[in-house]
Amino acid sequence: MEFFIELLNENQSKIYPYLGRLKLLPPKSIALKTYILLLLLFCGFLSNVLQSQTITGAWKGRIGSAHTELKLIKKGDSLLGTSYYYTSRNNYVRYAVKGYFDPNSNSVVWWDDAMLEDRLSGKIFGADGKEALLSVADFNCPGEKTMRLDGESTDRDDKDKPRGTVALQKITSSGFHDEWDFVLENYIYGANDPEIIDSVARMHGVPNEVTEERETELASTTVKSVPKNDPSIAVKAPPIVEKKKATPVPAGTAQQKFSTREKKLATVIPITGDSIELRFYDNAVVDGDSIAVFMNDKMVFEHVRLNNKPYTLKLSVDDLPEDNEMVMVAENLGTIPPNTSLMVAIVDGKRFEARLESTENSSALIRFIKQKKNNNRQ
Repeated sequence: MEFFIELLNENQSKIYPYLGRLKLLPPKSIALKTYILLLLLFCGFLSNVLQSQTITGAWKGRIGSAHTELKLIKKGDSLLGTSYYYTSRNNYVRYAVKGYFDPNSNSVVWWDDAMLEDRLSGKIFGADGKEALLSVADFNCPGEKTMRLDGESTDRDDKDKPRGTVALQKITSSGFHDEWDFVLENYIYGANDPEIIDSVARMHGVPNEVTEERETELASTTVKSVPKNDPSIAVKAPPIVEKKKATPVPAGTAQQKFSTREKKLATVIPITGDSIELRFYDNAVVDGDSIAVFMNDKMVFEHVRLNNKPYTLKLSVDDLPEDNEMVMVAENLGTIPPNTSLMVAIVDGKRFEARLESTENSSALIRFIKQKKNNNRQ
């Protein structure tokens, strides 16, 4: 009992505000075992909140040559928020941000998903102006009250275009005020509720996730294991049902279309474990969409007609580099343009989804980024 009293005394400045809000101050009538159980449960709750708090907040510094302020809000393993690249408080460009945080390895990945405001006169990233970024960083605590994000950034839509070093430090509040301030200021008081976070994200047009029930409605097929002599890809195609003639795209091979069309990022998926399982469906109406898929500039498959049963493949994580680009190229536009598909990725037991859209001018891009292994993990 004395141990728990000492624990409370040592941490009362952090714990009692929460106890007061949660009405958990134990009355004398509660039995010792019940009190200890409540205290342990509360400490577990507080630990989870404080862990989320470490990455949730406002960050300030530079990404490459750009003055940057970043707001990150943790929701499960995902991150939402906003980024500002600026020369002054009145001269900036602002993006909606998405990302992921791995508390086991302290790896953080985030990217500029959609431009929200452009009040920037001139260019901020050199010759290329206002390009959206993707950043990969480590979350570090070099001092008792210092938290940092240190890493590297690239063009969001091209991993081969570096944008410089990420050097951000956590700050108490941002100099830019927006709709995320309410969540940051009240995160430990209930604003960490996923429904509240989603309601703010919807103001940016962030789509709802596809549920597992929706995927079940699309049906499923068995995925074969990756053979040892072919560790990279295992593909199983569903039967092809001929439908009315699909809308053609300009003539050319899949390789030519891959090389000449603009690539637009759909999502970023962090990868861990031994393998990645991918399932491709025709999104919405099954209308004869046909696709080719490339991984790191190499064709994985072509002439695949999508329907409500998944075209599946499996990738060995060991055979992939740290940063990978998968591109879906439209071979036709179906009977209802554009060419759309739903991709579901199963990575180390976690499920990710992306709605992919390709046209005769652009192809959908997905980046798969390896998460660092925590060598200190027991």
